[in-house]
Amino acid sequence: MKPLLSLFLLAISSASLWAGDWPQWRGAQRDDHSPDASILHPWPAAGPKQQWVFKEAGLGYAGFSVVGDRLYTLGAFEGGEQVICLDAVSGEKKWAAVLDKRVYPNNWGDGPRSTPTVAGDKLYALSASGVLGCLSLKDGALVWQVDLVADLGGELQDWGYTESVLVDGEQVICTPGGKQGTLAALDKNTGKLRWRSAGIKEPAQYASPILINHAGQRQVIQLLTRKVFGVNPDNGELLWESQFPGRVAVIPTPIYRDGYLYVTAGYGVGCRLLKLGGKEPEVVYENNNMVNHHGGVILVDGKLYGHSDKGGWTCQDFLTGETLWKDESLGKGGVGFAAGHLVCVDEKSGAVALVEASPVGWKEQGRFTLSPQTTQRKPQGKIWTHPVIVNGRLYLRDQEYLQCYDVKGS
Repeated sequence: MKPLLSLFLLAISSASLWAGDWPQWRGAQRDDHSPDASILHPWPAAGPKQQWVFKEAGLGYAGFSVVGDRLYTLGAFEGGEQVICLDAVSGEKKWAAVLDKRVYPNNWGDGPRSTPTVAGDKLYALSASGVLGCLSLKDGALVWQVDLVADLGGELQDWGYTESVLVDGEQVICTPGGKQGTLAALDKNTGKLRWRSAGIKEPAQYASPILINHAGQRQVIQLLTRKVFGVNPDNGELLWESQFPGRVAVIPTPIYRDGYLYVTAGYGVGCRLLKLGGKEPEVVYENNNMVNHHGGVILVDGKLYGHSDKGGWTCQDFLTGETLWKDESLGKGGVGFAAGHLVCVDEKSGAVALVEASPVGWKEQGRFTLSPQTTQRKPQGKIWTHPVIVNGRLYLRDQEYLQCYDVKGS
């Protein structure tokens, strides 16, 4: 009986390793909620155990997708921007494939800024210069490639293309921007154009689109400098639009819940909540209680958590816009969520803090400092890749250094 029991326990342990996937930017629902049911807390004084460090991920700020036992990201090398596949458990490199022979140059840091999207047996990745490629998960073989600028008339912005493309059924939705239509849908198997958003023809910004179902209508929602809007994913038809006072760079992903849409941006813009309905949604509130630059905001149990340029880490009521607390115990940066806890990263120092997602205040449960850190980051660049927590592992990045920590809960 003992050998059978051992095999049974091993099977349970192996199954629990792949309790959930993180197939795209901000996870399966694009809400930055980890599928993990628990997380290590509090952290030991020295932080969670570092499982591995991969030192050849290339330059850039690309995030991670994790599906099964594989991790996917992008990096810039001398020969161009590449898609990289690693073993998510060991950090061993499985394959790499050139996506774009160019490396996007920028004073804040060269290279890719987006997260690959995994769907079925394929991966969809966007270079900072606008090359969208479909690759085989097995070995990185290129299936098709489209240039958002050269092929779709897109307009490259100052910080390059940063969105993470959205897969909806048999199509890939991206934001080339420009006079042919801000959004475009491509056949996910061939790359052939299916539609453009003829009702919106403005330049792209830096946010990633989301897919929602509101009042029985499926919608793709995207945020631009001067407006936020929704289109029908079947044909790109404009369903509604609302003005937005963005400036310089509009980056955070919109958040939808129960008929309400929340958007925020940095550079003093602030946030607003829209109640969807008809061609012109109602503005429920607009204020500067959350001025989120690019670290992201996460909705948990009716409360929003993120860093605000005015006041530091902030908890805000989703429906009223009221500030519940602010705290400056940690510097500005990105955030992830798992099992009732926030993982917050200081973009300057690399400090990583575990904080209870509580509406009554900052309740820190440990911190450590990311190590090693790159020496190749440009002076204006910082640690901008968002944390990802999945299958008991915390993934962090500083340019070419990709790191994995054991945060498995009990």
